[in-house]
Amino acid sequence: MRMTTLVLGGARSGKSAFSENLVETSGLKPHYLATGRAWDGEMQDRIAEHRTRRGPQWTTHEEPLDLAGALSRLDGPGNIILVDCLTLWVTNLMMEDRPMLAEFDRLVNAIGATSARLIFVSNEVGLGIVPDNAMARAFRDHAGTLHQRVAQVATQVYFIAAGLPLTLKG
Repeated sequence: MRMTTLVLGGARSGKSAFSENLVETSGLKPHYLATGRAWDGEMQDRIAEHRTRRGPQWTTHEEPLDLAGALSRLDGPGNIILVDCLTLWVTNLMMEDRPMLAEFDRLVNAIGATSARLIFVSNEVGLGIVPDNAMARAFRDHAGTLHQRVAQVATQVYFIAAGLPLTLKG
């Protein structure tokens, strides 16, 4: 049976570590699909920290834009693909002025066509104050729309706070 998991939470809530544990206990071949771009030293350090924590058994792939295509290329029934993270993907799409809803449709269609187990990590950004500028509001709205779309097709959805998972679905 196809299984798709969405893991949401705030920054530094423990989402990635929780998701990596799901992968490591699955018995499947682990693939890490990174959407982030190392624009500065801080991001380079975060990427290095995540790589060290995962270890050599993981195969890392970087894809900042074509997430649907990457899922298709990595597909296979013995694979588990951890996508970290959807909010960085939304940022990349916005910076490239991509058609957001069309990209979301492509991703949801790819999820439905994939036989690999999928785990998506994303930052929940809709719990705070209303952003004070149009771009930040658009980002929040796009992320919320994407989360709803992925949660709808996911078999499991978790919200992580202080490293503790709350099951929302599944």
